[in-house]
Amino acid sequence: MDTKLLEMLVCPVTKGPLRLDKTAQELISKSARLAYPIRDGIPVMLEVEARPLTDAEIEALAAAASDSGSVGSPAP
Repeated sequence: MDTKLLEMLVCPVTKGPLRLDKTAQELISKSARLAYPIRDGIPVMLEVEARPLTDAEIEALAAAASDSGSVGSPAP
């Protein structure tokens, strides 16, 4: 997925930042606790298409954020 597009996209529910999960082909909204699918290279930004994140996934995101700085923040 194009990094410029990722920087422009926000969660449609919270308007917060999204994080790309390349392995699962999803855009993750930690604040909404939702994962939006990417199908054929196109993000599906509909709340009804998103899956809820598990508590374990939220904890993993928090751990990753503490290791590498803020989640979803654009690079300087």
